Amino acid sequence: MEIKQLSLSDMANSARWEAFVLACPEATFFHRAAWQGVLRDVFRHPTYFLYAEQDGEILGVLPLAHIKSRLFGNSLIALPFAVYGGVAASSPEAATALEQEAQALARRLDVDHLEFRNTSLRHADWPTQDLYVTFRKAILPEVEANMLAIPRKQRAMVRKGINNGLTSTVDRKSDRFFKLFADNVHRHGTPALPKLYFDTLLQVFGDDCEILTVTTSEGEPLSSVLSFYFRDEVLPYYAGDDEAARNFAANDFKYWELMRRSCERGIKIFDYGRSKVGTGPYSFKKNWGFEPQPLHYEYCLYKRDSIPQNNPNNAKYKLLIETWRRMPVSLANFIGPHIVRNLG
Repeated sequence: MEIKQLSLSDMANSARWEAFVLACPEATFFHRAAWQGVLRDVFRHPTYFLYAEQDGEILGVLPLAHIKSRLFGNSLIALPFAVYGGVAASSPEAATALEQEAQALARRLDVDHLEFRNTSLRHADWPTQDLYVTFRKAILPEVEANMLAIPRKQRAMVRKGINNGLTSTVDRKSDRFFKLFADNVHRHGTPALPKLYFDTLLQVFGDDCEILTVTTSEGEPLSSVLSFYFRDEVLPYYAGDDEAARNFAANDFKYWELMRRSCERGIKIFDYGRSKVGTGPYSFKKNWGFEPQPLHYEYCLYKRDSIPQNNPNNAKYKLLIETWRRMPVSLANFIGPHIVRNLG
């Protein structure tokens, strides 16, 4: 078995990588080869997309990116800006070979730590981050059955949005989405990803990346979500809303509309994505009848004594978060991309 590295310009092997990812049960949307170009073009991070090959057949893939930051540390991650990552392989031997190559690469790059964002536990003896869970649930074949499957109180909020005359539209440009997204993260005291990132996602992933925007009956944007489609799944991934959205139940209506539209196009799984345990988004997703499923973020530590905590729950970022909230949105959007590129 040989471990090789995917070249950005190698279209033939990129196609082989994509075919493997689509067929491998362990693979996710974030294992797709196109992420290599996104991370390079938008964030300028060195990437190492490794694959295991034997007798001309790809048996496993491991997408990695190197983030080196004075503020947030030096790390090799599978994969930054993704909720799922780590190895996707068709054999244990391929998985082991890829992980061993990743550890050797981490030592050559002299990083502080190596991080795998696994959906299942692989290394019981490695430090594991238990901060995050994911929420996934089957979409029923009939639209009305999905409505009735929503718990009663949450269903009432969806119907409130419907009764308020809200409408949903698919956008092929990120303009309305980005304004709502940037305003939302600013209210929470965190920097916004650059608009270029969302434009690039729409361009690179085509029909597998879609923005759904909810407006009032007068056409005023209230809430928006950017979703990924992978095999028979829909993944609402980035979202934003106006401060008035809650009064209209626009967020509730938004996710219902996404579920309804997905049902009508034959999608089987609604992946509500990652949330931190005990937060508002965690409770919101549980209110929809979704049950949390643990994520196993595993770390190999080289120059650290503990797992890094580069998230808003870290008390040392409290002052920075409060300062960011008071900053003008235009200034925050200008500075934000230079900071958030290193958070991953």
